[in-house]
Amino acid sequence: MIAADRSPSLPAEWRDFIALTKPRVMTLVVFTGACGLFAAPGTLHPVLAFTAVLCIALGAGAAGALNQWYEADLDAKMKRTAKRPLPAGRMDRDSALFFGVALAIFSVLLMGLATNWLAAGVLTVSILFYVLVYTMWLKPRTPQNIVIGGAAGAFPPVIGWAAVTGDIALLPVLLFTLVFAWTPPHFWALSLFVRTDYAAAGVPMLPVTHGFRATRHQLFIYTIIMAAVAVAPWPLGETGAIYGMVASALSLVFIALAWPVLRNQAEDPAAMKPEKTLFKYSILYLFVLFGALVADRMLLA
Repeated sequence: MIAADRSPSLPAEWRDFIALTKPRVMTLVVFTGACGLFAAPGTLHPVLAFTAVLCIALGAGAAGALNQWYEADLDAKMKRTAKRPLPAGRMDRDSALFFGVALAIFSVLLMGLATNWLAAGVLTVSILFYVLVYTMWLKPRTPQNIVIGGAAGAFPPVIGWAAVTGDIALLPVLLFTLVFAWTPPHFWALSLFVRTDYAAAGVPMLPVTHGFRATRHQLFIYTIIMAAVAVAPWPLGETGAIYGMVASALSLVFIALAWPVLRNQAEDPAAMKPEKTLFKYSILYLFVLFGALVADRMLLA
């Protein structure tokens, strides 16, 4: 939902523009994109490789800025987002919109000129999917917003791979599927202990529409799917034993942490330690898993 116009009480600073890009979220996006680039066969000149990763970061930042432009009034209703530049009144909507659009166009054009237009095209799709499909369409309408919308954050390894090779092969598709399957348990773990925020803002997250028990069951099911996808590149011959063993071990830990979430019946956030532990681990999981992929591919080269 587009926020109503409001006059900023303070002039926007450079820190506010940085905040629009969602830098904490961008970190994981950039890392998986860089890993896709380093795992790809072939090489890029270091300057071009840096530029490709920069474009992924700028594209992610553009999507984050446009997301905050559209959801400013919604963010104002949630404790964890109320201090963002727009709901806090430190920036006007037009500035956020122009910043996001300019960043998106610049990132796509630079990617195309520096690497190839396939990578630029996938970057374009990722930005549009996050803004139009996830933010504007799915998030306010369906509890499946995270399931389908997970594709938005799954594009970076494909973009990184395409920047090097100019094509898309089986491994980047598997990496896309991995991040896609990882997104529901990651975000549902969070949504369980911030349910009141989503309810107050009217966002139809699964715990709000279907309750705690259904969310915990869905979370566990997607954890099993994610674990299978994470290990799949090894038996399919796309990676070696280093990645395979790390993926197997990390995924077993993920399942072990998801089990007490499934068994937990608490509705009070103070009693949701398993959910908070799983959420934190899910971030570490993806970082280590993609790091293991790069190490494995470099040793096999």
